[in-house]
Amino acid sequence: MKFEFSATDFHNPLIRPLSLAVFVALFGAAQPMLAPARAQEPSSLLAESPAYRVSVENVSAKVGAHTVIHAILRAKEGFRILKSYENRVARFSSADDGVAFDEKIVRGHFEDDSLVFDIGVTPTKPGAHPINGVFRVGYLQGNSDLSMVSLPLIATVTGTE
Repeated sequence: MKFEFSATDFHNPLIRPLSLAVFVALFGAAQPMLAPARAQEPSSLLAESPAYRVSVENVSAKVGAHTVIHAILRAKEGFRILKSYENRVARFSSADDGVAFDEKIVRGHFEDDSLVFDIGVTPTKPGAHPINGVFRVGYLQGNSDLSMVSLPLIATVTGTE
């Protein structure tokens, strides 16, 4: 089947609804095909790591008072922390600028086969303030398979009065 239209045909009141129906049919049908791709966005993939379990505690402090977020990464079965890598967390931000961060980059230290990050923060406004950052860490699987990954840091800092 072949459809041929000239530019003046779109002024015909019968052609406009037909072209709209064709447009909706084509792009409406494409929507379900696009949905699975959106579920695989990189940000959603960062939340899961094959090598690490991430544990982050939310904190609360008076506005203007210093406190520390403790984030702990533990290697999963079959993986080891790459101790020679500069394991760190950085790129801190607060959704509403309600939190001041002590440092731009926080290096991890080792405690009981875990990688621990002590992130100094100060709430600058009352209320709950979502914060985030990016862990950049390395791991070993077996004797020679080494990888570096980025993982999200997500926590809440609550400022009290």
